[in-house]
Amino acid sequence: MLAAGAAVAAYATAVEPRAFRIRSETLRILPAGARPITLLHLADIHLAPWQETKLDWLEGLATLEPDLIVNTGDSLGHRAALPVLADALRVFQGVPGFFVHGSNDVYGPELKNPLRYFRGPSSVSGESRVERLDIHGLERAYEDLGWLSLNNTARAIEVRGTTIAGFGVSDAHRYWDRLDETEGALSRMRRALGDAPRATLGVTHAPYRRILDAFVDLGADAILAGHTHGGQVRVPGGHAIVTNCDIPREQASGLSEWAHGGRSVPLTVSQGIGSSIFAPFRLGTPPEAVVVSLLPRDIG
Repeated sequence: MLAAGAAVAAYATAVEPRAFRIRSETLRILPAGARPITLLHLADIHLAPWQETKLDWLEGLATLEPDLIVNTGDSLGHRAALPVLADALRVFQGVPGFFVHGSNDVYGPELKNPLRYFRGPSSVSGESRVERLDIHGLERAYEDLGWLSLNNTARAIEVRGTTIAGFGVSDAHRYWDRLDETEGALSRMRRALGDAPRATLGVTHAPYRRILDAFVDLGADAILAGHTHGGQVRVPGGHAIVTNCDIPREQASGLSEWAHGGRSVPLTVSQGIGSSIFAPFRLGTPPEAVVVSLLPRDIG
């Protein structure tokens, strides 16, 4: 029994966190006649500067030739990670994108008891005791690539001849979301765009129910999120054990539908690429990037 436990622990800390994979999904949300768009969803990189295997894999994603990138936050995992991350992401220079932040883009990692997650979403530590990261430098790095912030706002970009409208919130896990600001920005953007055909993406770091419900009400054609790490530990053949938010455990990763107010919207939650340096393990939830093929809506 002890030997089996040791083998599982070794696998969870030394093997699976480096078993990077690419998950592929297809969503028919583009206007009729639109050209297909390849969307690359990056989530929860949690980068530390010595993680060379992760950096090499991240740079290799450029071979997928994405047309659009959506980053749902928690890219930083160490105070010295920013210049290394910015260098790795240069392979996506000129590829349009959207981003929102997670709290780990603002605060450095903390040592926590992992068993606390069984009591519900993790609590917020006193900000004065937590190391602050260079969030403004991270935003500049993203903007230099051509990515647009959706933190409590809405923006639109043209991709392969189609207008992609995006709206989002900052990290709902920290209650940084300001849905009233997002709704106002979305209304202004829609007035500016008029009746032009488009697809609309709702983007959040943490997929809390209140956010997903609001995104459906605000007219998202699809929703993208991260944060959960797929539960980080999963019983083989089962769902996530914990989610660190209030999303149902069976929807903590992968593609599902989120229904609210008589409307149903595709929801894709990424298991993410990394984890905290203080919890460097995964079991049944290999790190992933998600490639979403956006295609025209079915006629009728």
